[in-house]
Amino acid sequence: MIEGMYTAAAGMAAQQARLDAVANDLANANTTAYKSNRVAFRDLLYQKPGLGAGDGVMIGSGSAATSLGRNMTAGSIQQTQRPLDVALQGPGFLQVTGLNGKPALTRDGNLAIDSKGRITLSSGEVLSPKITIPKGVNESDITIGNDGTVMAKDKKLGTLNIVEVRSPGQLQPAANNTFTTGPESGTATKAKMTTIAPASLEQSNTDASTAMVGMIEAQRAFQLASRAIKIQDQSWEIANQVKR
Repeated sequence: MIEGMYTAAAGMAAQQARLDAVANDLANANTTAYKSNRVAFRDLLYQKPGLGAGDGVMIGSGSAATSLGRNMTAGSIQQTQRPLDVALQGPGFLQVTGLNGKPALTRDGNLAIDSKGRITLSSGEVLSPKITIPKGVNESDITIGNDGTVMAKDKKLGTLNIVEVRSPGQLQPAANNTFTTGPESGTATKAKMTTIAPASLEQSNTDASTAMVGMIEAQRAFQLASRAIKIQDQSWEIANQVKR
């Protein structure tokens, strides 16, 4: 019977992981260019149940949640009319320098200008390579073209560096809605199929109704697994009374 408690406890842990992922998606339903989590379940170790079982009979140890990476489906494009807002159309990412000084990627095109005149993300990450706005240039004087060219008063200041990776769904999530590359995602290379929609922002791809259904399902499954543990505990109590 103790195996049943372990199996139920594993189920509770798996559903808790799913709940955490769905809750994170809902919390970021309004975050610019946020990409929702993809969670699946896998079987834990199978083993022989012991003496008396038939040949080939195996019992499982429950399930565990596993991350399948992020859902990189594009969100809807919303026009903002703000010169420093850009939305990426295609599989590309903006390349930035993370707050830890390491390279990072993002789809968040809500750009800003820091105290040094550099174009950054709203959370402070600096574009890579850097693009600096000269003193005396107002935000309204800046235009960003479909190819990422940044202009101010008819003067070219630089070009947004748009890159692609082989498997974007396998990028590793980092701080402030950014990602880092790894062996699974592949290295970042120059984007070939991505354009820019100026004065627009990509919305989160979280479907609130689907996420709410997923949360309810996970809560019910968590409750059932918890109930299974209680039943196992009651069974042990009855077994101990019989021994007495």
